[in-house]
Amino acid sequence: MLYFTRLILFLFCLMVLVESRKPKRKRWTGQVETPKPSHLYKKNLDVTKIHKGKPQQLLRVDEHDFSMRPAFGGPAIPVGVDVQVESLDSISEVDMDFTMTLYLRHYWKDERLAFSSASNKSMTFDGRLVKKIWVPDVFFVHSKRSFTHDTTTDNIMLRVFPDGHVLYSMRITVTAMCNMDFSHFPLDSQTCSLELESYAYTDEDLMLYWKNGDESLKTDEKISLSQFLIQKFHTTSRLAFYSSTGWYNRLYINFTLRRHIFFFLLQTYFPATLMVMLSWVSFWIDRRAVPARVSLGITTVLTMTTIITGVNASMPRVSYVKAVDIYLWVSFVFVFLSVLEYAAVNYLTTVQERKERKLREKFPCMCGMLHSKTMMLDGSYSESEANSLAGYPRSHILTEEERQDKIVVHLGLSGDANTARKKGLLKGQMGFRIFQNTHAIDKYSRLIFPASYIFFNLIYWSVFS
Repeated sequence: MLYFTRLILFLFCLMVLVESRKPKRKRWTGQVETPKPSHLYKKNLDVTKIHKGKPQQLLRVDEHDFSMRPAFGGPAIPVGVDVQVESLDSISEVDMDFTMTLYLRHYWKDERLAFSSASNKSMTFDGRLVKKIWVPDVFFVHSKRSFTHDTTTDNIMLRVFPDGHVLYSMRITVTAMCNMDFSHFPLDSQTCSLELESYAYTDEDLMLYWKNGDESLKTDEKISLSQFLIQKFHTTSRLAFYSSTGWYNRLYINFTLRRHIFFFLLQTYFPATLMVMLSWVSFWIDRRAVPARVSLGITTVLTMTTIITGVNASMPRVSYVKAVDIYLWVSFVFVFLSVLEYAAVNYLTTVQERKERKLREKFPCMCGMLHSKTMMLDGSYSESEANSLAGYPRSHILTEEERQDKIVVHLGLSGDANTARKKGLLKGQMGFRIFQNTHAIDKYSRLIFPASYIFFNLIYWSVFS
């Protein structure tokens, strides 16, 4: 029974095996099938599992030691430089510096980077290759801040030619020091320079030079500044010596700036001039109007002080006098003198009124004369002339005590003869009259102050402009 069961199972397995080896019949679809190429029946290979060999490198970077300069131990390697100035961003008088954005390009030859090329075309790389090869270590002398732009990627380009020549370009913004002279401010011109130099290599290892002379410096025609007019850019080069390291090649980018004066005319010179002219108004105000003249003088003095403070707040604290300081302080002196002029007028008026009051008490007969004008004379006139002018007869002789005092003369305005004689007597006493008649001080100030200020302006603008 066991053998019989095994026989049946064997026969069943044999039938299944035979049935699976028979070709399957395809269902008829009414279309004639075209035979397929035999290579499509081959098994497709997995290309991801195919072993690739290492690609051949055109630049043999890994075969050389790029920590050493090209032709190490030989003559100095020449490195040409050219610059394209993109913009002058700012000029700061307070910090004495300027900010510039530029394209800095280096040119040199490194035979270790030479490669064979049938078309003699160069290869261009980004900043990633710069870290693997030798590049010049140029830095900015006297720079305060600098950075290479990195939006949207590092603004660095490296171009290698088949013969080994290299072009290395980057976009940089640098803030550097500029020694400014403000002795003629704001009528000044400033000359600033951006200096380039190798940090490690002396002139025996690296020769830094302008690639195309003066043509190595190019500027954008749209460069402009709000306060300065850019007059010219030019290049120079010289050797710089350090006592501990030696001589180095240094390149200079020089540019001259001339300041626009119109802004300072509106903000400084015109207000100061108007304040000086406003102080002259007090010469036409009645000397007895004390509040009006005092308040006008104080207002002009305080305004000039505010103008001087505002100008110095935006300037560095230099130890020498600037041109604007001369103008403002001379204007301040004119304003202050107008205040002192009224102080003198007011004092002399008070003294004169006090003397007249004493004279009225001494000579009570003066009160009855109409349209009279009082004048004080010294003792140079004779008794008869004084008595005749005063309306007394010649027989009336003054005593010795009265002669020692100053004589009060009452001149009537009714007669033309007395008026003519009065002018002759006053002809030699003009200087004495100025101090006695305080109103005359204002009259002369109306001429002296404007004439002096105009003369000062002529000298100032002829010297500093």
